[in-house]
Amino acid sequence: MNRISKVFQRLSTNNEKALIPYITAGDPSLELTKKLVFQLEKSGADIIELGIPFSDPMADGPTIQRASERALANNVSLRDVLDLTSEIRMHTEIPIILFGYYNPFFTYGAEKFSRDAKEAGVDGVLIVDLPPEEVDELKVYVDKDSLDIIFLIAPTSNEERIKLITKKASGFIYYVSVTGVTGARTSLDNHIEEYVAKVKELTDLPVGVGFGISTPEQARTVAIWADGVIVGSAIVKIIEENLNSPDMLTKVGQFVRRLKRGIG
Repeated sequence: MNRISKVFQRLSTNNEKALIPYITAGDPSLELTKKLVFQLEKSGADIIELGIPFSDPMADGPTIQRASERALANNVSLRDVLDLTSEIRMHTEIPIILFGYYNPFFTYGAEKFSRDAKEAGVDGVLIVDLPPEEVDELKVYVDKDSLDIIFLIAPTSNEERIKLITKKASGFIYYVSVTGVTGARTSLDNHIEEYVAKVKELTDLPVGVGFGISTPEQARTVAIWADGVIVGSAIVKIIEENLNSPDMLTKVGQFVRRLKRGIG
């Protein structure tokens, strides 16, 4: 059993839900990303998603797009993020998921990536634009190296597609709470409970919900139905608003603690 499964098992035993924050690796620097990971964990995060900077992040809204641009301006690569993960892993056992788009992984090489990711201490990978029909070239290696491969399920996914995705997935299912790109929103879709229940009928994997969750109140609502709550843009926005502030880590930590208290 890997770190992701252990976290969900522990939380389930205690009737708790996972808080899964997302940050873009290299925004505003690799050194600060490392400090942010430790701050996130200290503030209540259960699993960390590290975004791989990419020039065309089509599933992301303006906030995460700008974060990716800042990281790319620092020439941050997938290799850099793997090295960063190795450094982080020397100090913590918190599960780390690499979140990104397939081009950097394909360029790196599927077999080499999987081997290097395992060695670095990565626990899972979520590749937004790699559908289950095309995942086998990578999956054969990540399965061998015991890395989880996590897929998105959208509100528009029908039962047949949900079955296909859950058959290929491991770790947990990432349910996208809205149709559209990432970004903080003022309200949640009224059908999240219904859709999450539908996914849970078709898989034993935990279900995390993300995209658009930006307040402790929204997180609390989602946690009633889901096994995990994923928050990205709201955290990245705090980073963006405090790029030159010595209080960045403190402010991120305060927000994440509020989220964790929200989901209970």
